[in-house]
Amino acid sequence: MVYFEDVKPSRRSPAVVGTSKGGGTFPSDSNNKWFAVQTSPNREKLASFHLRNQAFLTFLPVRRVTRRHARRIDTVLRPFFPGYLFISLNIDVQRWRSVNGTVGVARLIAHGEVPTAIPTGIIEALLDSCGVDGTVRWRPDLCLGDSVKVIEGPLTGFVGQVERLDDAGRVRVLLEVMGGRVPMLLSHDCVARANSGL
Repeated sequence: MVYFEDVKPSRRSPAVVGTSKGGGTFPSDSNNKWFAVQTSPNREKLASFHLRNQAFLTFLPVRRVTRRHARRIDTVLRPFFPGYLFISLNIDVQRWRSVNGTVGVARLIAHGEVPTAIPTGIIEALLDSCGVDGTVRWRPDLCLGDSVKVIEGPLTGFVGQVERLDDAGRVRVLLEVMGGRVPMLLSHDCVARANSGL
């Protein structure tokens, strides 16, 4: 992946890639704002690659997903927002209309003819929650008794109930397995609320 070349951001993340040459500047510039880009289906990485080639700064947040296929279980990175990525632009200076003609891009989200900026703080919060590998470390607020679903690892898809939380980032869950409840100690990142859609 390509990292920033001429700027030194406070937090480097593989999910945020780009260059400061040719108009792509770090979003801490007061004139740059984040915008959403809708991509063609399953073309988020391709769109990000081609936007970077045009010297735009992009952010594609990803999450780990465990998949089962042909008796194999593996973990892959998937977009946190399927079909979307984010781009930092100064629409008064940069040629932002070229974004719509980029390979893999369906359109730059706009209201009428003008791109719609994402409110300040949202993308910054996502950037702060990214780990070293670029994955979003999303930690839902869980309470004792909450119904949760395992979203990572060999137990993906199993549903259970939170029995205990600890300060080390682990969750003790009573998983419903074969008609009974089995206690399991899991990482906080491996579970999500059962109704969260993950």
